[in-house]
Amino acid sequence: MKIAVTAMGERLTDSVDPRFGRAKVFVVVDTETNEHSAHDNSQNLNAMQGAGIQAAQNVAELGVEAVATGNVGPKAFSTLNAAGIKVYLGATGTVNDAIEQLKAGKLQSTSEANVEGHWT
Repeated sequence: MKIAVTAMGERLTDSVDPRFGRAKVFVVVDTETNEHSAHDNSQNLNAMQGAGIQAAQNVAELGVEAVATGNVGPKAFSTLNAAGIKVYLGATGTVNDAIEQLKAGKLQSTSEANVEGHWT
């Protein structure tokens, strides 16, 4: 499965960014091959509005099946959901930790946002 993890940096050992729309980086990991790539999200870090929607559209273009993050707002969730991307909340630790949490069933998929819009 191809998963995007919100991260503070480009490596698997970097910390999970608890924000989706304003995450610094999306690290995309193929859980079957462990291949990974980093995708910059700096364009949305200081966006006045629309960061979640734009970030979700960018993630959808990466062809991922799921997102692991700490939190997701309503507009980002709606955009991800429309693209058929599952959202897993509560990821903590490093990107590697988040992948292991997901594989172990410790992250639950959600059917709604867990924070209000413009959460920082």
